Amino acid sequence: MERIITIDLKDYDETMQRFRRPSVRAVIIRGSKVAMVYSPKYDYYKFPGGGIEKNESHIQTLMREVSEETGLSIIPESVTELGSVLRVQRSRTNSNEIFEQENYYYTCNVSDSVATQSLDEYESEEGFRLEFVQPEKAIEINRTHEHSDYDAMLIEREALVLEYLLDKRIL
Repeated sequence: MERIITIDLKDYDETMQRFRRPSVRAVIIRGSKVAMVYSPKYDYYKFPGGGIEKNESHIQTLMREVSEETGLSIIPESVTELGSVLRVQRSRTNSNEIFEQENYYYTCNVSDSVATQSLDEYESEEGFRLEFVQPEKAIEINRTHEHSDYDAMLIEREALVLEYLLDKRIL
């Protein structure tokens, strides 16, 4: 898959141990809007998706994560590679470690029905909810609102991907 963006804060020492956490993200478009997960607690938008579990394919992870976070069901044959975003920075939880995350983005279609979300503890605490949002609105909120020292690079990553989608006229 082609890497479309690299975000490297270079705030670490190259000799530090790396923690790698690959993930998948879904780009689901309806008209001029995109399906995103909104966190009212930290006031940001993110693409639905999450970490790839052991023995799980990218598509299996994508389907599971989208279902859990949004209640939407991906149509498997509609999934198409978009590109990846590499994120590298000092870990927010272990200052002696480098956090490296390759985020694999896929465009896909979903069925019309929406099931109940199946959120984990932190997702429930953040109040995750599905919203079909204008990309410009999500970018503006991610870039200008206060996020209470939440993961700034995660929030900026999503704004950069939205800008990429607009620039390539995908949205």
